[in-house]
Amino acid sequence: MHTVEIIGFSASILIGVSLGLIGGGGSILTLPVLVYLLGINPVISTAYSLFVVGTTSLVGSVNYMRKQQVNYKAAMVFSIPSFLAVFLTRKYVVPAIPDPVFSSGAFVLSKSVTIMMFFALIMLAASFSMIRDKKGETTITEGPIRFNLPLIALEGALVGTLTGFVGAGGGFLIIPALVLLARLPMKMAVGTSLLIIAAKSLIGFLGDLSNMAVDWTFLLEFTALSVVGIFVGSYLSRFIAGEKLKRAFGWFVLVMGIYILVKETMF
Repeated sequence: MHTVEIIGFSASILIGVSLGLIGGGGSILTLPVLVYLLGINPVISTAYSLFVVGTTSLVGSVNYMRKQQVNYKAAMVFSIPSFLAVFLTRKYVVPAIPDPVFSSGAFVLSKSVTIMMFFALIMLAASFSMIRDKKGETTITEGPIRFNLPLIALEGALVGTLTGFVGAGGGFLIIPALVLLARLPMKMAVGTSLLIIAAKSLIGFLGDLSNMAVDWTFLLEFTALSVVGIFVGSYLSRFIAGEKLKRAFGWFVLVMGIYILVKETMF
């Protein structure tokens, strides 16, 4: 195994650590690790990312279930349109994207570059969400749970489409929606988010099984290390302030997003 591959597999642990510490960010790390460190095609990497993040999030959500910090009604309201969107996107939309996406003379915009550039823009949006002050959101922890059904369903569909296209779990979108639209306490929002991410990511992955051959040995080994990471992250979360860590991670994601944009636009 080459040094870069060792670094790539080691980085899979950080994916789980991120999910265990802040309830999101796993997919932000997964796709760049698979593409840049392990040399896997971006289209295939988005599918692998769904499985890795989905499985790891499912393991992490079990701990929140035991603590009764998962709101199943909120998860259901958000998930149904999200499930449909992610499955349809992986099954029909992604395979239908032409390759190249656009060409004019010597300029050729490939499908792989398009996916990575779009993912970089998502990273920039995620970094802004994690860096900015969220005091106004986190203080909504009391009062009855009231669901804004149309808005929750709409955001569920949007996040599902995003998940299907770039393999991102969308925790940075799901958690604010649960806090603001369903008035869930932050810890319950994180637990519910992990369950939603797990379900829709794994359903999205099912949409890929008929479209590509899966290297199960590699995928299971990579995922197992990520699962180890989520246990480490859950343990460390007892000692590290979540908001401080989230902001630091946000700056890291910002740098990574800029790096990917620069790298993919240097022809």
